[in-house]
Amino acid sequence: MSNIHGMETTTLDLFYRFGTALAIGLLIGLQREYASYREGAEQKAVEEDLFAGARTFALLSLLGCGGAFAVALIEAPWIFAALLLVVGALITAAYVLESREGDLGLTTEVAALLTLVVGALCYWDYLALAAALAVTITVLLALKLQTRSLVRNLSREDVYATLKFAVISLVVLPVLPRTGYGPPPFDVVVPHDVWLMVVFISGISFLGYLLIQIVGPQRGVGLTGLLGGLASSTAVTLTFAQRSHDATSLAKSFALAILVAWGVMFGRVLVEVAALNLPLLGVVWIPIVAALVVSLAYCTYLYVTQTHQAEQLEDDFTNPFELGPALTFGLLYAVILLVANAAQLYLGDTGVYLSSIASGMADVDAIALSMAQLSQPGASGGEAIDLRTAARAIVLAAASNTVVKGGIVLSLGSTALRKAILPGLILTVATAVGVVFLL
Repeated sequence: MSNIHGMETTTLDLFYRFGTALAIGLLIGLQREYASYREGAEQKAVEEDLFAGARTFALLSLLGCGGAFAVALIEAPWIFAALLLVVGALITAAYVLESREGDLGLTTEVAALLTLVVGALCYWDYLALAAALAVTITVLLALKLQTRSLVRNLSREDVYATLKFAVISLVVLPVLPRTGYGPPPFDVVVPHDVWLMVVFISGISFLGYLLIQIVGPQRGVGLTGLLGGLASSTAVTLTFAQRSHDATSLAKSFALAILVAWGVMFGRVLVEVAALNLPLLGVVWIPIVAALVVSLAYCTYLYVTQTHQAEQLEDDFTNPFELGPALTFGLLYAVILLVANAAQLYLGDTGVYLSSIASGMADVDAIALSMAQLSQPGASGGEAIDLRTAARAIVLAAASNTVVKGGIVLSLGSTALRKAILPGLILTVATAVGVVFLL
């Protein structure tokens, strides 16, 4: 037995950690070999020319785990440092040889060095971190073509928007005050918490935009509805409602895309609540999931009964992060937080419901986040909102927002689109509101 972090490590633990390291090395190495084969090389040529394949990566991961084991056995940290130097020298030599043949890429070499470190993490019992890093490395290696496509599709505005997002996340957020100002209900508005929600929502929308840029909006109406819902379900609704007049035969496909985007909006609510208030999630997930199940069932009906193949569309999804809208959302969130807290103080549950319905017409994220915060004990400096009340407020806001987007379809969409989407709209909203008030 060995000792690590002051705890005895059994033989079974060692087998488990070394086995995890082996699996991680094989995962990364298999991806490297597969990528080489996909580039058209024959098997013999790959074995001769590839810097490191499945076997080498597996050995590197085991070497890292074994090096960490040796450090723990004789309590000599320099062993692992020396191991990094030796492996780094070998990788450098391999890179020099490959660069002479015109291959200037460092991807495989860097992945090999990271695999050594991940193997060491396995012995140090950071298995979850090691597994997460392994998956991340493998995904990054596999997304070569997609990342190149993303870079080609980026505009100057995209780069500027990304830099702005980095500034508000890494520069502005850490320096904001973490306490509220004034007596109740004003004490609930904490600058740091408000701006954290701006970063959170902007990040979700930004992720959806990146996914669209990677896979391309031309992949189909349904996928565009799914990814577009991450960026803006309202934008998806407006886009397909307007286009429905030019392609009436695709009414069911457009309705499917819109309902999928609305479903993503419900999913976003669950993620937002889960990030801030798990007890509230235990209440609100029931009506939200019920609405999603009903919506999914109707989406399945639309998919099965559509008679035309959805055309390939080039949707104009612009970068969702701009400083102006971010500031607007921050202000809206702060106002809703203040209004909801005041409504609870002076009007009780009825005031919370009314403010949620009104707020949901403009934005669901803000009311979901504010309810998640106000239903935490001591969050508003007084009595927290009851979890059932908060859950009902969130569902009412989501229903209100869905009705507004349904109004966009009914007012701007074609007759065929209105007929296709109306049953889904009614079923989704009725299910969400009905279930939440039965709790």
